[in-house]
Amino acid sequence: MKSDKEAFYTIDEYISQFPMDIQEKLQQLRALIKEEAPQATEKISYQMPTFYLHGNLVHFAAFKNHIGFYPAPSGISAFAEQLSRYKSAKGSVQFPQDEPLPLELVREIVRYRVQENQKHS
Repeated sequence: MKSDKEAFYTIDEYISQFPMDIQEKLQQLRALIKEEAPQATEKISYQMPTFYLHGNLVHFAAFKNHIGFYPAPSGISAFAEQLSRYKSAKGSVQFPQDEPLPLELVREIVRYRVQENQKHS
């Protein structure tokens, strides 16, 4: 893994630093987001993979024990009930690495965020 001082420039570079099982999960997230937001651009922001569509759409990142997903505070509050089994904060949710990602829930959240960002553009 890169040290905190080294920057990532692409999502591929970010994902490649992790073990294969984590890379798979990150690639699943990436593919799903691209599918639901094909017009969004990919970039690294806050040293995390970011999708940008009329502003930041969603971010994701891997940590020691979880995958962080950052759909902005509105994306968390709109799906609070469905996300209640996961540790979350104002704009983030943590998916345990030892569980499958809730891909259909993530899909719904991304769709919500796309609609939200398009309304405010």
